[in-house]
Amino acid sequence: MAGYVAIGLPCGLMEQQIGMDALQALMLSFVFYSGAGQFMIPNMMLAGTPLLTIIASVSFVNSRQILYSASLSQFCQGVSKKLTFLFAGGVTDESYGVNVQQFLTGRWNVANALLVNLFSVSSWAFSNAAGVLLGNMISIPVALGSFAMTSIFICLLCTQKLTSTTAVVVIVTMVSVLFFKFVGLSGPAILLGACMGVLAGVLKGKVMKA
Repeated sequence: MAGYVAIGLPCGLMEQQIGMDALQALMLSFVFYSGAGQFMIPNMMLAGTPLLTIIASVSFVNSRQILYSASLSQFCQGVSKKLTFLFAGGVTDESYGVNVQQFLTGRWNVANALLVNLFSVSSWAFSNAAGVLLGNMISIPVALGSFAMTSIFICLLCTQKLTSTTAVVVIVTMVSVLFFKFVGLSGPAILLGACMGVLAGVLKGKVMKA
């Protein structure tokens, strides 16, 4: 929840720059709930990007949720569809990382994971609204918040157990994302890079077993 304050405030500052008020930022955060997507929207609007391009780009970036859902499905066996639906609707990069680590301990369930998601989205939403109010009161360079999302991903990476497979996944993902951005595929770069990293990890695992 504290981590969401650090990225929610700068996101709210950028939302204020495109004319959103605190209530709009609050509702967008609860309904949409995508840190990366919400950062993209004001950035692209300030750059004069066409609406359809914004929608397509955000959709590409958020399609990584498919990978999260596939990974979490193993922990939802025997759980009611209603509870599973509510849980899936609140999964983000940060809550995914926290919940997966807890699920692997064997002492975690979907109900507990749903609470993590609900507390997380609340922290994110109110931090966005606070960022808008802060932007209305004082002038803060929104460029200072551009590193906020990156810093969160670095923190999540640092909590992972370092193995040869993890190293391969990280290196391949980073190189792939940079490559796809270089060739002009900035929108789907994160999704494609993540897929390449997952594929590299799977292949590395099979080689080790062989």
